[in-house]
Formats: sequence, C-alpha cells, structure tokens
Amino acid sequence: MFPNMLDQYQIGLTRMLEAEQYKEAKELLSFLLQCQGQEKRHYEEWENLLRWLEMAFPDETGARGEASPDELDEEEMRTQLLQPPAQDEEYIKQVLYIMQHHPMLDQQLLALERAVYIQDSSIDAYILDWLKSENLHPILQFKALQALRKRGSEGAVTLYRMGEEVSLDIGSTPLSLEHFPDPVGRILERTEMVVEADDPTLPHFARELWKESLQYLYGTSAYRWMLREDEEIVDCYAAALHLTLLLTVYGSANDDDVREAYGITDNLRFRYEQACRTLRSIAMLLQAGEDEHQP
Repeated sequence: MFPNMLDQYQIGLTRMLEAEQYKEAKELLSFLLQCQGQEKRHYEEWENLLRWLEMAFPDETGARGEASPDELDEEEMRTQLLQPPAQDEEYIKQVLYIMQHHPMLDQQLLALERAVYIQDSSIDAYILDWLKSENLHPILQFKALQALRKRGSEGAVTLYRMGEEVSLDIGSTPLSLEHFPDPVGRILERTEMVVEADDPTLPHFARELWKESLQYLYGTSAYRWMLREDEEIVDCYAAALHLTLLLTVYGSANDDDVREAYGITDNLRFRYEQACRTLRSIAMLLQAGEDEHQP
C-alpha cells in the first residue's frame, strides 16, 4: 500500500468514527489488516481498535445470522444516538448553533444529522433559510438538502454551487450513492472495473472519491452532462475519475494509458479534459480540507 493510500484510509477511518459509523469502520479495519507491507505498529493499532469496536458495538445477529429480537440493529442504535429522548429548547439551540457556526465541517455535518431527528416542525424552515442565505460549503449544502428530504420537505430551492446558480428539487435529492441516476452509477462501475485489474484496493478509493465529488457537483452543469444517456460521456468521466484517482493516491499517472483504457479518441479529448479539470479541482479541495484536519 502506498503512503498516500494509507493516509487516505486513516482519514476515512477517523471520519467514520466521528460520525459513529461503527459498522463501516469495522469493515475498513478488517480490510486494512489484510493488506501487506505496513509497519507492525499500524497492524497492532488497527487490531486493537477493531477488537474494541467489536466489543462495544457487536453485530446484532443471532447464531443463525438472524437479527436478535432483543437487540437493536446498528441503524436503530445510530438513530437513538442522534435522537435523544430529551429534546428541550437548550438541546435544539445547541444543535442549530453548531450546525451554523462550528469551525469544523465534520461537526457541522454531525449537527445536521441530529437536526433531522428534532421533533419540531419549525426546523425545516430554519434549515432552508440557512441553506439559501449563507455562503455554505458545497458538502454542507448537499447534506442540508438530504436533511430536508429526510424530514419530508418538498419544493424547489435556488442555490449557488461551484460558481453556478442552480435550481434543485428537495424531494429528488439522492440519499445515498445508489440513489443517483443510472448514468452516474455507470461511471463508477466503469472505473472500478478498469482499476481493479491494476490494484484491488483502488475500487474502494474510487467509490469514496466519486461519492465526495458528487456532493460538490450535484445540480451543476457538469452533473447535468453526466446524466445524458451517452456512453461516450460515461467513458469520459470514468477515465477522468481514473486519472484523478491515480494522481490522488500515487501522485502521478500516465494520461495516454488512461485514455487508451477507456477508448478516449481525439473526438472525445475536449470533453475528457473538461471532466479531468472538474474532478481534479474537487480532489484538490478535498485534499485542502483534509490538511486542515491534520494535527
């Protein structure tokens, strides 16, 4: 595993723990323990953390793999953590204040998750007004749209995203990567299929990079281009994702090899290079955000 890849995994693991995504954290730790070539101390740290997570948050399954009726599944546990029984005025004020003013993006995102479960109908209008009036980070905008949809809000909202004015339907906001339209999924599948032949760890990175990129691009002109039912557009964005992935993980990439792997002809070169610039700019923004989280 390359040093940049290890850094990416460590950052992803930290975010999972901060967001209380314990199942995903255990899966990532299990994967890391199977990788070779790392220092002994890394394996010891991962093994100890995995052991603790398994003790503190065991899988809620019975001996035959069926859910135990006496135990909560992980999603219910997470919901309980995000939805405390006491939701007094002080709690609501604290959640909304952190959502608006906390200097750390991760904490704002966690507050948004908590806001989804606040049992007060006025919260919808509060989140919507904040979304429309503030110059928010693109990921915060996307997560706010998801929060509003989860709370049952509907209607259109106009925002500035990535330098563009876009109009979005709240009720159509994808709640997961699988909820995006088919062309978006085909781009990722195409990239995963190609990169796996070179390195079996790369599809995981491709999925994470694509998921975070979509949070920036959702609703923009680049996103609308992806939705065209055109396999050449799928190839261009898949190749661009591949190239950006290699630059992010390894620090270098052979553009000619990538274009050949996806059949990017001279006729597609302009669209491919546009896609590369778009995804590369987002990768740089993501890297800048990660650097801010480093001690």
